[in-house]
Amino acid sequence: MHSLRQVLAPVLMLALVSGSQLANAQTRLMQLTGETTSPAYEGWWPNDDGTYKLFFGYMNSNWEEEFDIPIGSENYFSVVSEGELDDLSKDGYDFSNADQGQPTHFYPRRNPFLFTIDVPADFGTDELVWTLVTRNHLARAHGTLKPDYRIDPQVISTEVGGNFGSLADSLRTNIPPELRVEGEAFRSVRVGQPLDLTVYANDPDNLPPRSRRPMPTTPEQIYRAPGSIVAMSGPGLRFSWIVYRGPADEASFNPPQMKTYTDTRVYANSPWSPPHFIPEPPEDNRWESTVTFDQPGEYVLRAVASDGSMFSYQNLNVTVTR
Repeated sequence: MHSLRQVLAPVLMLALVSGSQLANAQTRLMQLTGETTSPAYEGWWPNDDGTYKLFFGYMNSNWEEEFDIPIGSENYFSVVSEGELDDLSKDGYDFSNADQGQPTHFYPRRNPFLFTIDVPADFGTDELVWTLVTRNHLARAHGTLKPDYRIDPQVISTEVGGNFGSLADSLRTNIPPELRVEGEAFRSVRVGQPLDLTVYANDPDNLPPRSRRPMPTTPEQIYRAPGSIVAMSGPGLRFSWIVYRGPADEASFNPPQMKTYTDTRVYANSPWSPPHFIPEPPEDNRWESTVTFDQPGEYVLRAVASDGSMFSYQNLNVTVTR
């Protein structure tokens, strides 16, 4: 007859192994640092003049680590024929095409539909390929006009979990917010000197309409297990500044800006973060803030307005001197 210890030992060992595996799985799912970033091709749609607009973003698998990758051999675009850069060992760097307005600072997690590139009407089967290298890992996103990649505003909304994941047909006609950065597009400021920033943003079609859901009051209401693979975001006009090019840790915004990436941790100051609270816009729809830089250099700040389903952007170039 087996003793109780003999019976329980394998069970306890299995529990320890299972717990260890679960911990490892959780660690992989919530990796703060040490992971890589991959570019993402989001899709395309036709412009009114016969050209095409290609949408790009990226996925930084880290939850906290950020990257700065200047335009060059580790962050570049290539215009090539179909399949020409399928071989990851092939170097596609060409100085004349490398800079297509992509970011050089990479925030954590998913940063969807972050920028667009227009290609000519005769682009055909060519590809616009974004190559990105992080931690010696090379990844590519192939921008193409293949029919499967054609998108519309509703597709964008569903891909970013807009309007709490709604599939409403009305989102097909949604238009992005109006956005205007007031003042000059090129500024100069000294290290430690606050730079005033003022933008006007408006949602002309009020679509999707701002949510009037009451604020949650219990832990169960604040956080519920995800019901889909796409993180959800609440509707409503919001605005944030990000550092698009240059080291973000050398720039401090006042007030702190809501994140523009999918940080789904509770109360993480992100539209995708439970309880999905979107602050009301200022009464005059003018957001005022300051930014202060700790190091000299060339920076590009990006103004980001969203209604929760579509995005508008405008860049501000800042030269910081001592």
